[in-house]
Amino acid sequence: MDLAEGVLAGDRRAVARAISVVEGGGAAGAALVDRLYPRTGRAWRIGLTGPPGAGKSTLADRLIGHFRDAGQRVGVVAVDPSSPFTGGALLGDRVRMDERTAGEAGGVFIRSLAARGALGGLSEATEAVGDVLDAAGYDVVLIETVGVGQGEIDVAEAADTVVVVVVPESGDAVQAMKAGLMEIADVFAVNKAERPEAGRMVRALRQMLHLRPPPEDGWAVPVVKTSAVEGAGIGSLVAALEGHRAHLAARWDETRTARLRRRVRQLVEAGWRARFWDARRSALDAALAGLEAADRTPHRLAARLLEREGADREG
Repeated sequence: MDLAEGVLAGDRRAVARAISVVEGGGAAGAALVDRLYPRTGRAWRIGLTGPPGAGKSTLADRLIGHFRDAGQRVGVVAVDPSSPFTGGALLGDRVRMDERTAGEAGGVFIRSLAARGALGGLSEATEAVGDVLDAAGYDVVLIETVGVGQGEIDVAEAADTVVVVVVPESGDAVQAMKAGLMEIADVFAVNKAERPEAGRMVRALRQMLHLRPPPEDGWAVPVVKTSAVEGAGIGSLVAALEGHRAHLAARWDETRTARLRRRVRQLVEAGWRARFWDARRSALDAALAGLEAADRTPHRLAARLLEREGADREG
């Protein structure tokens, strides 16, 4: 049994090996994704994002419990900050969720994915890992992001439904607007709702949602209160998630096609970028060496390289 067949059979060791291959990228990762991709499209991919310290991991653990109680298999992609020394995920132990994995017979699979400072590349790796879990038969794939601001938007595009998790402190509302999280949220969860400012945060978010232009797809973003530590509000959060899933059902194929289109564009742009610099690196060095100090400006150098690219194509 080769690696792809092992994944399709749901073998946990094959899934773990396959994730390592696709995370590494390159020709081997691309070939494996292409083998598995025709068997994807069934899993519901839910993104959990928001500022650091909002309780995303604890909330993810509660959601795992809910879906497992409903008889569904759950895969988790936990995007973590990277070690500056090894490049690996600093939070790779995921102690709380790992306790649940240890007691499961294949119903939960958790994998940490190191951020490594990447944005677009991280999105592709996350989607590829999601493909592996999808092909392996997991019903729900939770994607928990690292929580550092603008990068969350790129990673969250890998999900069908995006939950933005915030805590009652008023600064999170401002952070949500600055990071663009208002635009990507399908559901807002005000976590740690036992704190006294939770009601104020809910009202602030609802007011901001009311003031923004109506979404094109007609979905009214719900704001729910949760306390992941206490287990409160999880039913309301799940109901909001299921509501969004039902909202997507009428255009599920359209949603998946739009994601595939964006993903292909990203891969093509990354490929052209790599090819361009492979062919132009020496030209840039030569241009830098052959110019007077007054002409060594970024825009002039960029124009020269682009002119050469155009001349090479015409030739």
